[in-house]
Order: sequence, then structure tokens, then C-alpha cells
Amino acid sequence: MTANSASSSAANQPAGLPGGPGGDDDDVVSLYASREKIYPRSVSGVFSNWRWITVWITQLVFYGLPWLQWNARQAVLFDLEARRFYIFSLVLYPQDFIYLTGLLVISALSLFLFTAVAGRLWCGYACPQTVYTEIFLWIEKKVEGDRSARMRLDKGDFSATKFGKKWLKHALWIGFALWTGFTFVGYFTPIRELGALTLAASLGPWQTFWVVFYGFATYGNAGFMREQVCKYMCPYARFQSAMFDKDTMIVTYDERRGEPRGPRSKKADPAALNLGSCVDCSLCVQVCPTGIDIRKGLQYECIGCGACIDVCDEVMDKVGYPRGLIKYSTQNGMAQGWSTAQMIRRAFRPRVLVYSAILLAITLAVMTSLFMRKPLRVDVIRDRGALAREVEQGRIENVFRLQVMNATESTQRYVITVDGLPGIMIASDSDVEVLPTEVRSAVLRVQVPPGTAATGSHPIRFDIRSVGDDPVEVSEKAAFLIPR
Repeated sequence: MTANSASSSAANQPAGLPGGPGGDDDDVVSLYASREKIYPRSVSGVFSNWRWITVWITQLVFYGLPWLQWNARQAVLFDLEARRFYIFSLVLYPQDFIYLTGLLVISALSLFLFTAVAGRLWCGYACPQTVYTEIFLWIEKKVEGDRSARMRLDKGDFSATKFGKKWLKHALWIGFALWTGFTFVGYFTPIRELGALTLAASLGPWQTFWVVFYGFATYGNAGFMREQVCKYMCPYARFQSAMFDKDTMIVTYDERRGEPRGPRSKKADPAALNLGSCVDCSLCVQVCPTGIDIRKGLQYECIGCGACIDVCDEVMDKVGYPRGLIKYSTQNGMAQGWSTAQMIRRAFRPRVLVYSAILLAITLAVMTSLFMRKPLRVDVIRDRGALAREVEQGRIENVFRLQVMNATESTQRYVITVDGLPGIMIASDSDVEVLPTEVRSAVLRVQVPPGTAATGSHPIRFDIRSVGDDPVEVSEKAAFLIPR
């Protein structure tokens, strides 16, 4: 009988009968393993230091950048209401969406490249989930103590001390999370104005919603869910295997050197005891932020943070064994006993070279396009109310509306000329002044002498040129209609 038919038969039996629902000999099988809270042990070492360096760098950029001023405005501001993105001296508009697409493609290819070469370095050192979890764990450690103290506190009975520590920890978490949400919103609303509105308790409904929403997400993800986000919610953990190969640098356990593992005294000879270098202290499991045992091999839950390397090296130093029982290496390097230089040479394999070439080409294309981008845009729109008409002295007139966009942060004056037909001229004001980062319409009456050309549509060209020390010129095509 199959499992499905057995379960179906059991479900159809009356309650209370043996083997049926409610019977005395029912076996309850849970489809999901209950989560056991992970208490990561504090660790120090080379990789721990690098992790905190990235925490400081990323957070100084994130929290400090909105307060930086540039040309009397916020240096980085994504003004959705005005539909303008300010990035230092660069001003982008919805028409510049292609640059966002290029940035996303560059980010994706960079992720593929770095993952193929060195595994999940992004996850272990710079991912916001990792960074904020580190910060929240630091707060938790300062309030509740290290790993053993936190475990005793959680298992202990309710007391005033326990309540006070838990209350203080969550108060600090919530305060930090709300400050994070405030900073996030400050990238879309000028942060100085946002601060004034917050102090005056005058935040708008959408601003309040996003501050609370982003703060709640930070509080929940970094304070409670932690490794669950990496293991179950993050899609990167699932498709990383498609980017890994046997020459990808990952955190590995040297099984040939470490096994068979077992405890021993510091003075004991492991060869005489038929033991490997691993003393089975389980510290590599205790420091792991996702709670895995790296000695079981490569696992998708491993974020490549290197905490197990740091703590294992400490243990090797204490027992007098060489470091490197757990280290960054490749599967081929471990299997074939390659040196670091051999593994680095193998990093320049076809996959990596193809990723690098594509990434370099796209990056150069985007940077070149940005460098050559003109801070002036013009759209020519024909007046639909009067396609063509005859005016004084038999001249033929067409009316055009030019939408002139000044992408600079200074007021610009533009002179408009027209060409394409003999005797063509602009019969209205051909100068237009546009304020910084604004769009202004200019209505132009364009005329040609009678008998200039046959009836029908004729191509013409508008030339728009800025007046100043560094002139910019743009040409736009249009069609001039001559009626019968």
C-alpha cells in the first residue's frame, strides 16, 4: 500500500478506532521542523574584523549620505513627486530609465561574477540582512550578555531583571529600526524637511507609513527572523548552485585532515589516538549565524561569513595545530591539494572571463552614454488645431510647440532656429528661458514664402542652442505641411 492510500484509509476510519483519527495509537508526524532559536557565539578574528569594517562602511554611507549637501540641495534625492533623481551633479528624469536598466544589469552581472569567483561574499559581509543582524546581535549582547548568558536568561523564570533587560533590548531595537526607516524615507523626501516635520509631529500619512513599515521590516527581520530570511525567504540561497562550480571559493572543512574527529588532551598525540585535527569542540556550529555544521560539507544555508574559520583558527592555536582546518578554498583545490596560487590561477576560467567581458562592455557603454548625455532635451509637438494655414502676404504657416527641458541646475536661455526649406523662418519669439531642472513650452509660428515647395509634407529641422560659456545644441526633426 502506498503512503497516499494508507493516509487516505486512515482518514476514512471513524474517530476513536485503532489506526483512525483520534485513536490511541495515532502517530502525529509534523511536516515542518519547529524552529530552534540560534544563539550565535561572539568571535574575533580576521574575517570578523572585515565583517565589521563592511558594517561601518555601509552604514556610514546609508545614514550619512542623505545629510550631505550638493549645490544647495540634498546630494542624493529620489524626488518621486517631481519625477527627478538627483545623484550629486547628475539629474535624471523618467526618460532616463535606460540608465536604471543598465545599473540593474550591471548589478546582476556583478553578482554572477563575484559568486562564480568567491561564493556568497555579498551575503556574508554586505547584505543588509547580514549587516542589520550583526548590529541587532551586538545590541542584544550588550544588554543581555554573551551566548551562555542569553540562553540562561531565556530559559529562566520571569523576573524583574529579565523583564528589564528584554524591555531595554526591544526599546533599543525599535529606536534603531525607526531611525533606519526615517533615513530610508529621507532618500525620497528631503531629510532635513522630514526631520523638521517629525519634530513638529506633522508627518504626512504616506511618510508615516513608510517610516513605520521599513522600521518594522528591519525590526522583524534582524531581530526575530534572522537566519530564516536567508534560509527560506531569500531566493539567492536557492539559485546559487547554478553559479557555483568546483572552482568557486567557498568556506570548506578539510575532512582528510580533520577526521576522525574527537576530544583529546592538549598533550595527546592525535596519531597515536587515530584522530584527526578536529577536536569536536562544536565552536564552529556555535558561532554560525545560520546554525549549520560546516563539517557536513557545502550547504545552501552557508552565507560565507567566515566566522567558523576565525573560531577554528583560535582552537588550532590553543591545541598547537596548524591553522586552516576550516578555510576559504575550492572543491577542486581541496580534492587535488592545490596551493593558493594554483586556485587563484584557476579563477580565470572561461565562465569568469565571459562574465568579466560582458560586465566591462556594459559598464563602459553606460558610463560613455552618461558622459555624452546632453543636459538639454527637446520634444517637438505639432499644433493639432491648425495643421497649416495661409497668413499675410500669402505665406504658409505651421504652428509647433517645443517642450524644452533644462537638465542643468542653473537657469539657461536657448535660441531656436529652423532650417530645411528655402526662406523658412520663425515668425514668433525664438528665445526661451528655462529655470533649473524645469520644462517649459515654447509656441513657434513657422512660415515659408508662397510657392516655396509643392503641396504635402516636407522635412524640417529645429536647432536649439544654449547661450553661455559652454553652449549645448540639440537638433530635432519635424514636418512642415503645405496645403493644396
